[in-house]
This record gives sequence, C-alpha cells and structure tokens, in this order.
Amino acid sequence: MTPVKSTRLLIASLLLAASPLALAAETPTLNTANTAWLLTSSVLVLFMTIPGLALFYGGLVRTKNVLSVLMQCFAITCMVSIVWVLFAYSLAFGDGGGANAWIGGMAKALMAGIGVNTLKGDVPETVFAMFQMTFAIITPALVVGAFAERMKFSAMMLFSLLWLLLVYVPVCHWVWGDGWLQKMGVMDFAGGTVVHVNAGVAALVAALVLGRRKGFPETAMPPHNLTMTVIGACMLWVGWFGFNAGSALAANGTAGMTMLVTHIGAAAGSLTWMFCEWIRFGKPSVLGIVTGMVAGLGTITPASGFVGPLGALVIGVTAGLVCFVATNYMKRSLHVDDSLDVFPVHGVGGIIGTLLTGIFAATTLGGVGFAEGVTMGKQVTTQITGILVTAAWSGIVTFILLKLIDAMLGLRVTVEQETEGLDTVLHNETGYNL
Repeated sequence: MTPVKSTRLLIASLLLAASPLALAAETPTLNTANTAWLLTSSVLVLFMTIPGLALFYGGLVRTKNVLSVLMQCFAITCMVSIVWVLFAYSLAFGDGGGANAWIGGMAKALMAGIGVNTLKGDVPETVFAMFQMTFAIITPALVVGAFAERMKFSAMMLFSLLWLLLVYVPVCHWVWGDGWLQKMGVMDFAGGTVVHVNAGVAALVAALVLGRRKGFPETAMPPHNLTMTVIGACMLWVGWFGFNAGSALAANGTAGMTMLVTHIGAAAGSLTWMFCEWIRFGKPSVLGIVTGMVAGLGTITPASGFVGPLGALVIGVTAGLVCFVATNYMKRSLHVDDSLDVFPVHGVGGIIGTLLTGIFAATTLGGVGFAEGVTMGKQVTTQITGILVTAAWSGIVTFILLKLIDAMLGLRVTVEQETEGLDTVLHNETGYNL
C-alpha cells in the first residue's frame, strides 16, 4: 500500500470514529414527550391562578369585596402576560453579557429570535417561556391576599407591574436564569425563594404599610363563601403538580418523584393543620384543612425535585405545624392584618422548605444528594443565604414601591369606600344580585 493510500485510509478511519462525537455535539433535537408534559404543566399552573387562586381568595373575603379579588387576579394575569412577552422574559432568562449574574439582557425582548423551531434544551422555547410566564403570573397574584379589601385598583395594578419587574424578575434570574444564586448552588426546584419567600415577604410589608382593615381585629371578618374557597383549594392542589413536577422540564423519573412528594407534602400539611386546630380549638375546620394544604404545597415546592418520600412527609408535617402557629400568632397576638395569611403560609412555608431542602436532599435521607464536594452544612448555609437575600430584596424594594405609589396615587380607598365595599366603589358591580 502506497503512503498516500495509507494516509487516506487513516483519515477515513478517524472520521468514521469521530462521527458519533460529532453527532453528540449537534444541537439537541425536539423531544415530543417532554414538550407534551411541559405544555400540560403550563396549563396546570395557569389554572392555579385563574380560576384556582381567584376562587380561593374570593371565598375568603366578605361578600362586598368578592369581585374585587377576582378582578385583581384576572387583571394581573393579563398584564403580566403582555409584559412577559415584551421584555420581562428576556430580563429573567436572557443573556445579560457581563451583567448576566444579576439580570438578563434585552436580546429576547418581544420574543426576538424565538421561532417555531427554536429550542430551549429539548423543548420549544415558546413552551418554556409560556411555562415560566405562569410562574410570573401567580407570584404577584399571591401578594393580593395581603391587602385584600382595602387597596385601590389603580394602585394595585401599578404596584404589581413594578413589583414584577423590580422584584420577581431579578430574583427569578438569580435563582433560575444562570444568575449568581444559581451559580452559588442554591437549591430551589420550583419556587421556594423565587415565588413563596418573595411573595410572602412582600405581603407582610404590604400589610404593614397599608395598615389594618376597618374593624380589625375587634370585628369578626369570616369568609363569605367557604364552598368557593374549597373549590379553589382543590384546583390549586391539582394545578400544583404542573407547578412542581413540570419544573423537571421533562417527562422522566424526576418528574414522577416530584409529583409523588408534592402530593405527600400537601396531604401531610393538611392533616397536621387539621389536628393542630382540633387540639387547640376543639373542632377541625374546613378552612383549616385547606390552609394546611396550601402550607404543605408551598413548603414542599423548593424541595420537590430533590427529596424522597421521607423528606416530603417530614416537610409536610413541619409546614402544617409551623405555619399554623405562625398564622395564629400574627393574627391573634401581633394583630398584623395580612388579610388572607400570605406571609405565615407562603412566606414561612417557603423559608422552611428552602431550609429543609438542604437537609433532606441528602442521599442518606432519600434525596438526590448534593453537588460534588458539598456537605450538608455547606448546603444549608447556601440555602440560608438564598432566603436572606430574597427576603431582603423583596422587603426593601416592596417598601419603596408602596411608599412611592402612595405618594403618587394613594394606596388605600377611603374609610367610607371600604365600608361600602370595593365591588361597588371600584367596579360598579356586585358579586351577588339577590
């Protein structure tokens, strides 16, 4: 064999051997199973806000304010959807160049460069953007529960818009958009910091800045329609499977385990709250068991993709107990009028869940384990950092926004308008025409 032929044969052999590597380096192809699951999850998470959260909150307020709460949830859904497409998605998940650790860029504003065939991993980026949009919708909608029955609609709209851009988007980028907390190693599978700590702290600040409702705490303000609240709670439970298991971004074993532990957390939180109430007040209430469910779901959220059934059970029980105590302490002892208990349920639950993720993610406790070289102590420290940073950012920026909006528009309706009810005063309608 001549030298030339030998060289050609060698080159051909090398190319043949390298072809699998070349194929592996190609852009990932569309995975239809993962796409179908993420499409379904997007619907489920949107279902959590409208109608789930809207009905849950709507039933908890008094008759004269039911439409105002439904309107707020609906309007936030519409507004966030448009702003997300315009530029919020790009700021949360875009590449910010040198500033990428803190905020994304504007390269994807108006969904620029995102077409039918554009992929994010192995799913269409349109589907990924839609899935993340549903998280951006429900987070400011959760805050509504803190100032229900007393905030002006115009102030609520402006606050929700600015809060989305200045609080939710940066924290979302830090934790999920390849930002500095994600690089630090914070474990937040589906929103313990991004959603629950974020919204919970904002709710506490809003409740304190706006002040108590007229008559609180002397006058009883029971839910006007617990049937509506329970229906909304059931929708939240079902929708939460998309919230947590959808965050796997794939139809795989992680999504399966996430769905299982989410359900365990909800059930454990519900029963624990029910028994706490039964022991403390002599009777278990419907409101108590559904609130325990929300506490269990919010608390398992950051841990859901990292822990096993044992961790979920402990986290759910802890959520039911601690959130029950926190709710009663805030209402009965501190007299903080967080109207629908957003902070003691979502805020406290998010803190507990994020912290316990650093413990129950250990393989010895049935979890997926920590990153190489990371101990449980180091992971817990990282989790605490994520909690403190999120709480501080949310609290400070929320306070500034509320003060600015109060100076510009005024936050609260008048005492007379509050007495008459927001449905009539702000929307010229009533929830029930009997």
